[in-house]
Amino acid sequence: MADNQDLYSTLGLSKGSSDQEIKSAYRKKALQWHPDKHSGDKKKEAEEQFKKINQAYEILRDPQKRQMYDQYGSAAFQQGGPRAGGDPFGGFSGRQGPFTYTYTSGNVNFDDLFGGSDPFDIFEQFFGGASPDGRVRHRKPVYSVTLDFMDAVHGAEKEVSVEGKKRKIKIPAGVDDNMRIRFNDFDLLVQVRPDDKFKRQGQDIIVDQPVSFPTVALGGTVTVPTIDGNFSLKIRAGTQPGTLVRLRGQGIPYPRTNSRGDQYVRINVEVPQNLSRRQRELLEELERTQ
Repeated sequence: MADNQDLYSTLGLSKGSSDQEIKSAYRKKALQWHPDKHSGDKKKEAEEQFKKINQAYEILRDPQKRQMYDQYGSAAFQQGGPRAGGDPFGGFSGRQGPFTYTYTSGNVNFDDLFGGSDPFDIFEQFFGGASPDGRVRHRKPVYSVTLDFMDAVHGAEKEVSVEGKKRKIKIPAGVDDNMRIRFNDFDLLVQVRPDDKFKRQGQDIIVDQPVSFPTVALGGTVTVPTIDGNFSLKIRAGTQPGTLVRLRGQGIPYPRTNSRGDQYVRINVEVPQNLSRRQRELLEELERTQ
Protein backbone atom coordinates (compact mmCIF):
# COMPACT_ATOMS: atom_id res chain seq x y z
CA MET A 1 0.00 0.00 0.00
CA ALA A 2 1.35 3.42 -0.96
CA ASP A 3 2.49 5.64 1.89
CA ASN A 4 -0.22 8.01 3.16
CA GLN A 5 -2.85 6.50 0.89
CA ASP A 6 -6.27 7.52 2.24
CA LEU A 7 -8.30 4.36 1.78
CA TYR A 8 -11.63 6.06 2.37
CA SER A 9 -10.89 8.75 -0.22
CA THR A 10 -9.76 6.06 -2.66
CA LEU A 11 -13.28 4.64 -2.56
CA GLY A 12 -14.93 8.06 -2.33
CA LEU A 13 -16.10 7.48 1.25
CA SER A 14 -15.94 9.06 4.68
CA LYS A 15 -14.51 7.37 7.77
CA GLY A 16 -17.92 6.52 9.25
CA SER A 17 -19.19 4.66 6.16
CA SER A 18 -21.14 1.45 6.70
CA ASP A 19 -20.08 -1.97 5.41
CA GLN A 20 -22.75 -1.81 2.70
CA GLU A 21 -21.57 1.64 1.61
CA ILE A 22 -18.01 0.33 1.37
CA LYS A 23 -19.09 -2.60 -0.78
CA SER A 24 -21.24 -0.41 -3.04
CA ALA A 25 -18.45 2.14 -3.46
CA TYR A 26 -15.99 -0.63 -4.30
CA ARG A 27 -18.28 -2.01 -7.00
CA LYS A 28 -18.71 1.43 -8.55
CA LYS A 29 -15.02 2.31 -8.49
CA ALA A 30 -13.88 -1.11 -9.70
CA LEU A 31 -16.20 -0.92 -12.69
CA GLN A 32 -15.07 2.63 -13.43
CA TRP A 33 -11.34 1.84 -13.35
CA HIS A 34 -11.12 -1.75 -14.53
CA PRO A 35 -8.25 -1.76 -17.08
CA ASP A 36 -10.34 -3.70 -19.58
CA LYS A 37 -12.48 -0.58 -20.00
CA HIS A 38 -9.53 1.66 -20.95
CA SER A 39 -6.90 1.83 -23.66
CA GLY A 40 -3.82 3.79 -24.64
CA ASP A 41 -2.25 6.09 -22.05
CA LYS A 42 -5.37 5.82 -19.88
CA LYS A 43 -4.88 2.06 -19.41
CA LYS A 44 -1.75 2.45 -17.28
CA GLU A 45 -3.52 4.95 -15.02
CA ALA A 46 -6.50 2.59 -14.79
CA GLU A 47 -4.28 -0.31 -13.73
CA GLU A 48 -2.76 1.77 -10.94
CA GLN A 49 -6.14 3.05 -9.76
CA PHE A 50 -7.63 -0.44 -9.92
CA LYS A 51 -4.81 -1.77 -7.75
CA LYS A 52 -5.37 0.99 -5.16
CA ILE A 53 -9.11 0.34 -5.13
CA ASN A 54 -8.58 -3.36 -4.41
CA GLN A 55 -6.02 -2.58 -1.70
CA ALA A 56 -8.47 -0.20 -0.03
CA TYR A 57 -11.34 -2.70 -0.19
CA GLU A 58 -9.20 -5.57 1.14
CA ILE A 59 -8.59 -3.57 4.32
CA LEU A 60 -11.83 -1.66 4.84
CA ARG A 61 -14.08 -4.70 4.29
CA ASP A 62 -12.35 -6.56 7.15
CA PRO A 63 -13.34 -5.28 10.65
CA GLN A 64 -9.96 -6.04 12.25
CA LYS A 65 -7.91 -4.52 9.45
CA ARG A 66 -10.22 -1.52 9.30
CA GLN A 67 -9.80 -0.93 13.03
CA MET A 68 -6.03 -1.08 12.62
CA TYR A 69 -6.19 1.42 9.78
CA ASP A 70 -8.50 3.79 11.68
CA GLN A 71 -6.08 3.73 14.62
CA TYR A 72 -2.72 3.88 12.87
CA GLY A 73 -3.45 4.93 9.31
CA SER A 74 -1.35 3.59 6.43
CA ALA A 75 1.58 3.02 8.79
CA ALA A 76 -0.23 -0.01 10.20
CA PHE A 77 0.38 -1.88 6.94
CA GLN A 78 3.88 -0.68 6.14
CA GLN A 79 6.97 -2.64 7.11
CA GLY A 80 8.03 -1.52 10.55
CA GLY A 81 4.51 -0.32 11.37
CA PRO A 82 3.02 -0.57 14.88
CA ARG A 83 3.57 -4.04 16.30
CA ALA A 84 0.55 -3.99 18.60
CA GLY A 85 -2.06 -5.06 16.09
CA GLY A 86 -0.08 -3.44 13.32
CA ASP A 87 1.51 -4.98 10.27
CA PRO A 88 0.72 -8.72 10.45
CA PHE A 89 3.90 -9.35 8.50
CA GLY A 90 6.24 -7.27 10.67
CA GLY A 91 9.47 -8.88 11.76
CA PHE A 92 12.00 -9.83 9.10
CA SER A 93 12.11 -8.71 5.51
CA GLY A 94 14.41 -8.94 2.54
CA ARG A 95 14.68 -8.87 -1.22
CA GLN A 96 15.59 -11.76 -3.44
CA GLY A 97 15.09 -11.57 -7.17
CA PRO A 98 12.39 -9.24 -8.53
CA PHE A 99 10.18 -9.27 -5.42
CA THR A 100 10.31 -8.81 -1.66
CA TYR A 101 9.60 -11.31 1.07
CA THR A 102 8.73 -10.93 4.74
CA TYR A 103 8.66 -13.26 7.73
CA THR A 104 6.08 -13.51 10.48
CA SER A 105 5.82 -16.12 13.20
CA GLY A 106 3.14 -17.29 15.61
CA ASN A 107 -0.34 -18.71 15.13
CA VAL A 108 -2.08 -17.23 12.12
CA ASN A 109 -5.77 -17.50 11.30
CA PHE A 110 -5.83 -17.55 7.52
CA ASP A 111 -9.48 -16.55 7.43
CA ASP A 112 -8.51 -13.36 9.27
CA LEU A 113 -5.34 -12.91 7.26
CA PHE A 114 -7.03 -13.03 3.88
CA GLY A 115 -10.44 -11.91 5.04
CA GLY A 116 -12.25 -14.46 2.88
CA SER A 117 -12.30 -11.69 0.31
CA ASP A 118 -13.73 -12.07 -3.14
CA PRO A 119 -12.72 -8.82 -4.86
CA PHE A 120 -14.09 -10.24 -8.08
CA ASP A 121 -17.65 -10.75 -6.97
CA ILE A 122 -18.34 -8.27 -9.77
CA PHE A 123 -16.26 -10.34 -12.19
CA GLU A 124 -19.26 -10.98 -14.41
CA GLN A 125 -19.79 -7.27 -14.92
CA PHE A 126 -16.26 -6.81 -16.20
CA PHE A 127 -17.14 -9.13 -19.06
CA GLY A 128 -20.38 -7.46 -20.01
CA GLY A 129 -22.78 -9.01 -17.52
CA ALA A 130 -24.60 -5.93 -16.28
CA SER A 131 -25.40 -2.73 -18.11
CA PRO A 132 -24.17 0.55 -16.57
CA ASP A 133 -27.72 1.77 -15.97
CA GLY A 134 -28.51 -1.32 -13.90
CA ARG A 135 -31.10 -2.79 -16.26
CA VAL A 136 -31.49 -6.55 -16.10
CA ARG A 137 -30.45 -8.36 -19.23
CA HIS A 138 -32.12 -11.39 -20.72
CA ARG A 139 -30.98 -14.67 -19.24
CA LYS A 140 -28.48 -16.46 -21.46
CA PRO A 141 -27.59 -20.14 -21.63
CA VAL A 142 -24.85 -21.25 -19.26
CA TYR A 143 -22.11 -23.71 -20.22
CA SER A 144 -19.32 -25.01 -18.04
CA VAL A 145 -15.63 -25.71 -18.40
CA THR A 146 -13.33 -27.54 -15.98
CA LEU A 147 -9.74 -26.33 -15.68
CA ASP A 148 -6.61 -27.66 -14.07
CA PHE A 149 -5.22 -25.34 -11.40
CA MET A 150 -2.35 -24.08 -13.58
CA ASP A 151 -4.64 -23.41 -16.55
CA ALA A 152 -6.79 -21.24 -14.30
CA VAL A 153 -3.70 -19.45 -12.99
CA HIS A 154 -1.98 -18.77 -16.32
CA GLY A 155 -4.96 -18.73 -18.66
CA ALA A 156 -5.69 -21.21 -21.42
CA GLU A 157 -7.60 -21.83 -24.61
CA LYS A 158 -10.26 -24.49 -24.16
CA GLU A 159 -12.75 -26.21 -26.42
CA VAL A 160 -16.33 -25.84 -25.18
CA SER A 161 -19.51 -27.33 -26.60
CA VAL A 162 -21.93 -24.44 -27.27
CA GLU A 163 -25.34 -25.38 -28.68
CA GLY A 164 -23.87 -28.67 -29.84
CA LYS A 165 -20.96 -27.03 -31.65
CA LYS A 166 -17.33 -27.04 -30.55
CA ARG A 167 -15.93 -23.57 -29.93
CA LYS A 168 -12.47 -22.51 -28.75
CA ILE A 169 -12.73 -20.16 -25.80
CA LYS A 170 -9.87 -18.10 -24.41
CA ILE A 171 -9.86 -18.23 -20.60
CA PRO A 172 -8.12 -15.22 -18.98
CA ALA A 173 -5.39 -15.82 -16.41
CA GLY A 174 -6.43 -15.73 -12.77
CA VAL A 175 -9.99 -17.09 -12.91
CA ASP A 176 -11.21 -18.98 -9.85
CA ASP A 177 -13.61 -21.80 -9.10
CA ASN A 178 -17.29 -20.94 -9.71
CA MET A 179 -16.48 -17.72 -11.55
CA ARG A 180 -18.80 -16.91 -14.42
CA ILE A 181 -17.49 -15.29 -17.62
CA ARG A 182 -20.10 -13.60 -19.75
CA PHE A 183 -19.86 -13.60 -23.52
CA ASN A 184 -22.26 -12.00 -25.98
CA ASP A 185 -24.53 -14.99 -26.42
CA PHE A 186 -23.79 -17.25 -23.43
CA ASP A 187 -22.23 -17.48 -19.97
CA LEU A 188 -19.34 -19.75 -19.11
CA LEU A 189 -19.12 -21.18 -15.59
CA VAL A 190 -15.56 -22.06 -14.57
CA GLN A 191 -14.75 -25.05 -12.36
CA VAL A 192 -11.15 -25.41 -11.15
CA ARG A 193 -9.56 -28.63 -9.92
CA PRO A 194 -7.64 -28.16 -6.64
CA ASP A 195 -3.87 -28.53 -6.59
CA ASP A 196 -1.90 -30.76 -4.23
CA LYS A 197 0.80 -28.17 -3.50
CA PHE A 198 -0.90 -24.79 -3.79
CA LYS A 199 -3.82 -23.72 -1.59
CA ARG A 200 -5.65 -20.74 -3.05
CA GLN A 201 -7.13 -17.83 -1.09
CA GLY A 202 -8.50 -15.39 -3.67
CA GLN A 203 -5.47 -14.30 -5.67
CA ASP A 204 -3.05 -15.36 -2.91
CA ILE A 205 -1.39 -18.76 -2.55
CA ILE A 206 -0.32 -20.76 0.51
CA VAL A 207 2.38 -23.43 0.31
CA ASP A 208 3.47 -25.66 3.19
CA GLN A 209 7.24 -26.08 3.01
CA PRO A 210 9.02 -28.84 4.97
CA VAL A 211 12.40 -27.70 6.33
CA SER A 212 14.92 -29.73 8.31
CA PHE A 213 15.69 -28.87 11.93
CA PRO A 214 19.36 -28.01 11.21
CA THR A 215 18.30 -25.60 8.47
CA VAL A 216 15.87 -23.63 10.65
CA ALA A 217 18.36 -23.65 13.52
CA LEU A 218 21.46 -22.65 11.57
CA GLY A 219 19.97 -20.96 8.52
CA GLY A 220 20.21 -22.06 4.91
CA THR A 221 18.38 -22.25 1.62
CA VAL A 222 15.42 -24.36 0.51
CA THR A 223 13.74 -24.81 -2.85
CA VAL A 224 10.15 -23.59 -2.81
CA PRO A 225 7.61 -24.19 -5.60
CA THR A 226 5.82 -21.18 -7.10
CA ILE A 227 3.37 -21.01 -9.97
CA ASP A 228 6.23 -19.72 -12.14
CA GLY A 229 8.73 -22.42 -11.16
CA ASN A 230 11.04 -23.24 -8.28
CA PHE A 231 12.54 -20.49 -6.13
CA SER A 232 15.52 -20.61 -3.76
CA LEU A 233 14.34 -19.18 -0.46
CA LYS A 234 16.79 -18.10 2.22
CA ILE A 235 15.90 -19.33 5.71
CA ARG A 236 17.28 -17.21 8.52
CA ALA A 237 18.85 -18.87 11.52
CA GLY A 238 16.41 -19.47 14.36
CA THR A 239 13.28 -19.56 12.20
CA GLN A 240 10.39 -20.97 14.23
CA PRO A 241 7.86 -23.62 13.12
CA GLY A 242 4.80 -22.02 11.58
CA THR A 243 6.68 -18.97 10.35
CA LEU A 244 5.15 -17.41 7.25
CA VAL A 245 7.28 -16.05 4.45
CA ARG A 246 5.46 -13.66 2.13
CA LEU A 247 6.59 -13.57 -1.48
CA ARG A 248 5.13 -10.34 -2.77
CA GLY A 249 3.77 -10.38 -6.30
CA GLN A 250 4.24 -14.15 -6.68
CA GLY A 251 0.56 -15.00 -6.40
CA ILE A 252 -2.21 -15.38 -8.97
CA PRO A 253 -2.93 -12.61 -11.52
CA TYR A 254 -6.10 -10.60 -11.22
CA PRO A 255 -8.03 -11.35 -14.43
CA ARG A 256 -7.07 -9.05 -17.29
CA THR A 257 -4.80 -6.79 -15.23
CA ASN A 258 -1.07 -6.60 -14.51
CA SER A 259 -1.63 -6.97 -10.75
CA ARG A 260 -0.94 -10.19 -8.86
CA GLY A 261 -1.54 -11.54 -5.41
CA ASP A 262 1.15 -12.88 -3.07
CA GLN A 263 2.44 -16.31 -2.13
CA TYR A 264 2.77 -17.32 1.50
CA VAL A 265 5.25 -20.05 2.45
CA ARG A 266 4.51 -21.70 5.79
CA ILE A 267 7.59 -23.27 7.37
CA ASN A 268 7.00 -26.78 8.70
CA VAL A 269 9.92 -28.27 10.61
CA GLU A 270 10.72 -31.90 9.86
CA VAL A 271 11.44 -33.90 13.02
CA PRO A 272 13.81 -36.83 12.35
CA GLN A 273 12.36 -40.21 13.31
CA ASN A 274 15.32 -42.59 13.04
CA LEU A 275 18.35 -41.05 14.71
CA SER A 276 21.79 -42.59 14.62
CA ARG A 277 23.68 -42.96 17.88
CA ARG A 278 25.89 -39.98 17.02
CA GLN A 279 22.91 -37.80 16.15
CA ARG A 280 21.23 -38.70 19.42
CA GLU A 281 24.40 -37.85 21.35
CA LEU A 282 24.64 -34.46 19.67
CA LEU A 283 21.02 -33.65 20.45
CA GLU A 284 21.42 -34.72 24.06
CA GLU A 285 24.49 -32.51 24.32
CA LEU A 286 22.52 -29.61 22.84
CA GLU A 287 19.75 -30.20 25.39
CA ARG A 288 22.22 -30.12 28.29
CA THR A 289 23.76 -26.84 27.18
CA GLN A 290 20.47 -24.93 26.94
